[in-house]
Amino acid sequence: MKICRFDDNRLGLVSDDGIRDVSAVLSKLPAATYPFPRHDALIAHLAELRPEIERAAKSPKPVPVEKLKLLSPVANPGKIIAAPVNYKKHLEEALADKGIHHGNLVQEIHKAGMFLKATSALVGAGEGVKLVHTDRRNDHECELAVIIGKRAKNVAAADAMGYVAGYAIGLDMTIRGPEERSLRKSPDSYAVLGPWLVTADEVPDPGKLALKLTVNGELRQDAHTSDLILSVAQLIEWGSSFYTLHPGDVILTGTPQGVGPVRPGDVMLATIERIGSMQVRVT
Repeated sequence: MKICRFDDNRLGLVSDDGIRDVSAVLSKLPAATYPFPRHDALIAHLAELRPEIERAAKSPKPVPVEKLKLLSPVANPGKIIAAPVNYKKHLEEALADKGIHHGNLVQEIHKAGMFLKATSALVGAGEGVKLVHTDRRNDHECELAVIIGKRAKNVAAADAMGYVAGYAIGLDMTIRGPEERSLRKSPDSYAVLGPWLVTADEVPDPGKLALKLTVNGELRQDAHTSDLILSVAQLIEWGSSFYTLHPGDVILTGTPQGVGPVRPGDVMLATIERIGSMQVRVT
């Protein structure tokens, strides 16, 4: 199943012929009162709502994707956790390019650890990226994004895949400079998630996915998740040893080689096998 959010917080089921509006299903979510939960309610109840979504999709006519404004498929992640330098070739290019490392000590992921991006940075493909500090280099980083489906704490890698709700494409946009990663990677719109959430059953092995990103038609990143240093399961194990993971939490698994700058007016096209493609405009 592929589900998306679009336009004015509508819920859609994605099929080959377009998107069907299934927003009526949202009325079946439990009512929330203050203090509000620390998780995404739709992701928390996605498995039980799946039959309702499939039934609701039988009536509406499909609408072409290009006629809709795609939002992030996850509305309320409690955390966006990101994995730096999780591809060997990206580590090599980061060490070699002063424009990337900016004099910072670049270490492989086992030493660097993971970091958090602000949830306020989250947007969907249709919202685009709005650059800030344009006097500095702003880079694209295309990544496989993992959406957690249920509460996870101290999960073993052998059991980790049972905690995954689904996958999406992530763009970990980055301002280069000397500051800590979380600051440079957390401006508004610097975490793009989309174009939709593909449920875990449609991605049997997240370690066997081709990944590409073009800018204005020029190929920049062309890699494969089999080259991840730490796998999806290992990232969940490691992350859950530090944080309690909640439904809707997002793990960005790291970007491969080929990162590069973007400027206002550029158009990025990110593609991951079994998930799809998303076009993101830069302003």
